[in-house]
Amino acid sequence: ILAAFRVTPQPGVPPEEAGAAVAAESSTGTWTTVWTDGLTSLDRYKGRCYHIEPVPGEEEQFIAYVAYPLDLFEEGSVTNMFTSIVGNVFGFKALRALRLEDLRIPVAYVKTFQGPPHGIQVERDKLNKYGRPLLGCTIKPKLGLSAKNYGRAVYECLR
Repeated sequence: ILAAFRVTPQPGVPPEEAGAAVAAESSTGTWTTVWTDGLTSLDRYKGRCYHIEPVPGEEEQFIAYVAYPLDLFEEGSVTNMFTSIVGNVFGFKALRALRLEDLRIPVAYVKTFQGPPHGIQVERDKLNKYGRPLLGCTIKPKLGLSAKNYGRAVYECLR
């Protein structure tokens, strides 16, 4: 899988270091040593930043091209793929800003996705929601909401 990220590193962080950090953090990298690291060869699963190019007209930004081995991802799982590629990496402290600009998924991997068992109409019928987009969200309890406000936020999202 090939990804192109628009990267704005923190001051003093060179593009090569920021690109390598994006590749590592979005694949096998972690901020601490984990005991399971010794149980497998992480090299096989590492994302690699293979090219960096400046963004025309944007002095502090560049595009980092990252290649991920298919073995990193569970077959048929969009959730697994996106959790890895765009999960934790967006909160990485070495970066001021990060945006996924492009994603190329090989046909062989796309064919592992079975697709939904039914279409959007069945979902709308189940939810009795028509004429508007269906959206999902995650309410993170660690943000300090009281139980009452947490419940209110969840209710508003599900409404």
